[in-house]
Amino acid sequence: MKIHFNNVIWFVTAVSAVLACGALQAKSPPENVTVTVFDQVHVLPMDSDQLLRNQRVLVQGARIVAIGPAAELVVPQGATVIDGAGRYLLPGMAEMHGHVPPMVDFSGMPARYLDDVLMLYLAGGVTTVRGMLGHDQQLRLKDDIASGKRLGPTLYLAGPSFNQNTVTSAEQARERVRQHKQQGWDLLKIHPGLSLEHYQAIAGEAKQQGIDFAGHVPDAVGIEQAILLGSRTIDHLDGYMEALGGFDKELTAADMAPLVALSKKHNVAVVPTQALWQTIIGASDAAQLQGYDELKYMPARVIAGWQRYVQQPGGAYYSGDTAVVHAQNRQRLLRALYEADVTILMGTDAPQLYSVPGLSLRRELPLMAAAGISNYDILRSGTVLVGEYFADKDQFGQVAAGQRADLLLVDGNPLEDLSVLYQPAGVMVRGQWLSRATLDSKLAEIAAARRAEKQ
Repeated sequence: MKIHFNNVIWFVTAVSAVLACGALQAKSPPENVTVTVFDQVHVLPMDSDQLLRNQRVLVQGARIVAIGPAAELVVPQGATVIDGAGRYLLPGMAEMHGHVPPMVDFSGMPARYLDDVLMLYLAGGVTTVRGMLGHDQQLRLKDDIASGKRLGPTLYLAGPSFNQNTVTSAEQARERVRQHKQQGWDLLKIHPGLSLEHYQAIAGEAKQQGIDFAGHVPDAVGIEQAILLGSRTIDHLDGYMEALGGFDKELTAADMAPLVALSKKHNVAVVPTQALWQTIIGASDAAQLQGYDELKYMPARVIAGWQRYVQQPGGAYYSGDTAVVHAQNRQRLLRALYEADVTILMGTDAPQLYSVPGLSLRRELPLMAAAGISNYDILRSGTVLVGEYFADKDQFGQVAAGQRADLLLVDGNPLEDLSVLYQPAGVMVRGQWLSRATLDSKLAEIAAARRAEKQ
């Protein structure tokens, strides 16, 4: 059987349909192709709300090639076997609003910062990142990761921002869309400041070119037009609160219903980034933020900038004395969107204010749960739904034959307790296995580098 992904033919050779001695017989893999077997593991395939107990999962190269009961699926000769007894295997998580540093030195940041960010994503169980602001040479970084030259999550990248400074006319906007498509960016990043005319030009040309646009909602456009014109995602729930007057008064279900219905009707997805936004609007507890253990992995100058914001908050999104009401309304809206079956995609906007790449999931997931989202649907938001979003790029987000081998091995059942995701027993990214010991070693190295920078 042949499976075609990104113009590469993957030969699934691990399992034949022949029964031998009551077991599924696995063929020998081609030479120089790594085969890994997760043995006696409980699998969350994520194609439905089910748990498959005592399974074997075979990975060949960068693909899952077979799943079956451990008593029936034979381990291929020479395979690396990972003991999964009592553990749970599920797809790797996605960060649908993340950022990746430039490949060139910038703002005096440590030379190793880029690789550290990529590793932090993986250590947090994030195996796919939708990068939401492109930089020079970042497409090369994406290729280097895909080819194995550099270790990191699979990247899907927005290009440089479309905003009032980079867009000067409708025709120039259309030409810029064409350029981004030709250059190979995966989507267009929208920032505030665009006029409705320029936004319409971007949306129209994006449709012609077959490229998504997503991000913020400019004030002159508004949430309704952004949805109607085809924004693929509304990030940070941007524009909803302004349209609803949700900054300083409690919103009701009736208030939110029309926009929720419009979102569902036009199949827009939302990337809430609730934890970060609580900090931005001024609703977070500063002492609690400063106590986050994961801050030890970030450069001192980054932490200093975050501290300055908390001490002297401001900017267009800061809500001042009404921040708590605003934050509660965001939670109410997220619940309403979920109950209306609007697609919700996992995202934290790391690295931003107190959101450390990968590790920021431990701050976001509890807020999603507090909005009434079930554990299963929270997991879906970072796995199978992201795979559906990128279905034209690859197949991933499920534990199933043919899927990209991005996997998390955890010590408990995340359907019962999401916190088991925060300290995975191991992470597999495109078939490469990173054990807990490896992850701990990498994290210790990053923390030591940060301490050394302070001296």
